[in-house]
Amino acid sequence: MLNRIWIGFFIIAFGASVFQWLVLDNALIFEQLVNAIFDMSKVTVDIAIGLIGILSFWLGMMKIAERAGIVEKISVAISPLFTKLMPEVPKGHPAIGSMTMNLSANFLGLDNAATPLGLKAMQDLQTLNPKKDTATNAQILFLVLNTSSVTLFPMAVFVYRAQQGAANPTDVFIPILLATFASTLAGLVVVSLVQKIQLFNRVILLYLSSAMAMVMALVVYFASLTADALAQQSSLFGNLLIFSTILGFLLIATYRKVVVYDAFIEGAKEGFNTSIKLIPYLLAMLCAIGVFRASGALDLIVDSFRYLVVVLGGDSRFVDALPTAMIKPLSGSGARAMMVETMNTHGADSFAGRLASIIQGSTETTFYVLAVYFGSVGIKHSRHAISCGLIADLAGVTAAVGVCYWFFG
Repeated sequence: MLNRIWIGFFIIAFGASVFQWLVLDNALIFEQLVNAIFDMSKVTVDIAIGLIGILSFWLGMMKIAERAGIVEKISVAISPLFTKLMPEVPKGHPAIGSMTMNLSANFLGLDNAATPLGLKAMQDLQTLNPKKDTATNAQILFLVLNTSSVTLFPMAVFVYRAQQGAANPTDVFIPILLATFASTLAGLVVVSLVQKIQLFNRVILLYLSSAMAMVMALVVYFASLTADALAQQSSLFGNLLIFSTILGFLLIATYRKVVVYDAFIEGAKEGFNTSIKLIPYLLAMLCAIGVFRASGALDLIVDSFRYLVVVLGGDSRFVDALPTAMIKPLSGSGARAMMVETMNTHGADSFAGRLASIIQGSTETTFYVLAVYFGSVGIKHSRHAISCGLIADLAGVTAAVGVCYWFFG
């Protein structure tokens, strides 16, 4: 899938450039394509330098949290919810622990730790699968929750915004949290409707009502603020929560006799390696998207949507961020590169730049996760997994547009 998307960008860009050369008499179009490759290569290096530092630091702190047992405690706290949502999984089955650990890692932004835990959870669920080539209800629900799960600390998004010159990189913190909550809730509801899960169970209602209460408290508080104070307070909340979490990790780890410095160094090394591994993927997609925009093909697509929105009497500012939303279900690296390219073109603090950041932080790469997780256990028939995952993605994008207008509109 990623290979086709990447090649497709270049082919469409070439076709659009030939059209501009022959029909519109734009003799400089191919020079613009080559310049776009050079420009995007430079942007990639600039981003990577900043990314190495913050990823190394954050994964170092997350290693401290792992050693202190914080991730495990979170998983224990949410495990009763899974026993009610997945009645076909026996209580105490290893899959319950694997799933809760995976979602706990996702919640804290531990992407590296989350993926192997997710694969382990899918393998554990496969042991209960009577038809090995067809996804079970539990596997589908787990996958949809995984692709739409709430991430408390979207650190990579903050780093990219800082690299692109955002005045307050964390001012999208609350909007991302609200949008990703909408995505998760939509995913849970639509799967429950298809699978006839009783959401009015006392345990499920307790968890959902607690989450809803916290989100509604945020909504009520921010609804009382002026337009100018919304972004400022979102940044304040984000920065305060991030620093308090770091301090909490250090204090808990010290109390539990964890050698925090050694744990931090071990995690930071992983962060450095992760950053280096990201560079080729980011370079490939940024260059492809750069020539795609330079050829005029991206502008043609975006302007078509913009024209339709204007004809219908709507505000078209959100249209410039739609490419990130369209690519996100297909390719994580592609969407990341499209977000960066949007900020690079329109500005990190532009409406489009902020919206692209919120979209990037509010949903996951549905098709990629489905291919990796189901492919790891040989599942060929995904049943309603794709449709439910895409509905969750749509809810997340719709919520992202709404909260972006609320906070920054």
